[in-house]
Amino acid sequence: MEFPDLGKHCSEKTCKQLDFLPLKCDECKQDFCKDHFTCAAHRCPFAFKKDVQVPVCPLCNIPIPIKKGEIPDVVVGDHIDRDCKHPGKTKKKIFTYQCSKEGCKKKEMLQMACVQCQGNFCIQHRHPLDHNCRHGSRPSGKAG
Repeated sequence: MEFPDLGKHCSEKTCKQLDFLPLKCDECKQDFCKDHFTCAAHRCPFAFKKDVQVPVCPLCNIPIPIKKGEIPDVVVGDHIDRDCKHPGKTKKKIFTYQCSKEGCKKKEMLQMACVQCQGNFCIQHRHPLDHNCRHGSRPSGKAG
């Protein structure tokens, strides 16, 4: 004895199997058998709604929001460049010692202080005659 009203036929065009415990697709709301209930198995036209991925920053482990149509790699890269709070991000400036000579904007890695005026100068202005040192005793000649 058959029960024709019990169960539903699979909505997949190539299957149409009568299933007594059909599964309903969350997106297209159609009934499918156990072989075709996944979005990939029945090529669901609304699968893109279900396939939502939120990338996570590999450095700070914060989820990065992405707008529709944006490329995740580009957005995560921008986050790393601008907003990322990972521990290795703070870079110490190498050239921190600015020349004290008026009008010179050069910076050096090492401090070069004048023994007479105690000012800090770049390589070009490090000698007392080169920065017109007027503090303390009179500067010696170029030969020393």
